[in-house]
Amino acid sequence: MRIRAVSPDLLVEEIADSIAARPADSWTRVLVDGAPPTTPAEWADALAAPLRARGRAVARVRAEDYLRPASLRFERGRTDPDVLYEDWLDDRGLIREVLEPLDPGGTGRILPALWNAETDRAHRADYVVVPPGGVLLLSGSLLLGRWLPVDLAVHLSLSPAALARQTPEEEHWMLPAYDRYDAEVEPSEVAEIVVRLDNPRHPAVVESTR
Repeated sequence: MRIRAVSPDLLVEEIADSIAARPADSWTRVLVDGAPPTTPAEWADALAAPLRARGRAVARVRAEDYLRPASLRFERGRTDPDVLYEDWLDDRGLIREVLEPLDPGGTGRILPALWNAETDRAHRADYVVVPPGGVLLLSGSLLLGRWLPVDLAVHLSLSPAALARQTPEEEHWMLPAYDRYDAEVEPSEVAEIVVRLDNPRHPAVVESTR
C-alpha cells in the first residue's frame, strides 16, 4: 500500500468526486465510519455542500439516531465494551428505515432519525424522499461488518496508540470494542476509501497497490 498525505479540504473534494462519479440515475449510500475521535459526523457533514455543488441531492443520517433504547443498551451496565460493539446500534431499524428504501427499485422514502438516545424516546422526525441520483451520507462508529447495504464505505483510521491518546479517559472503557472491531472486521481492508487520522490536521489516504 501507499500512504499519500493530503489536506483536509482536498480530501473532502476527492471523496466528493468519487461519490459524484457513480451513476447519476440511482441512489448512492455512503458510509463514513470511524471511532469518535475521528469525528465521522463532521466529515460526512463536510461532504454535503461539495456533493450538492456537483448536482447531487444529499440526505444525512447519523447512526447515533438509530441506537437501541437504554433498557437494552445498558442491560449489562453502562460500560460494557462487548455490548457497545454488538448491541448498541439498531441495525434492523437502520436497514429497514434508511438503507433498504434506497435499494434499486426502492421507494426512496427514508426516516432520518428513529431514536433519541438523550431523551430515550422516539424522534419525531418526518420521512423524507431522496430523489433518484441522491446521496445518503450515513456517519457513525463500528458500522462495518454488519451487512449494512451501502455502496461506498469510507473508514477513518487511527492507530491504537492514537485512539487511546485522543479518547477522553472516562471513555477508555470503549477501547476494547475498537480493538475487537479492528481484529474481527479489519475495517481498513473492507472500506473502499481509508483515511489515516493519527494527526487530524494532516490526514493521509491509504492507496492499495494491488
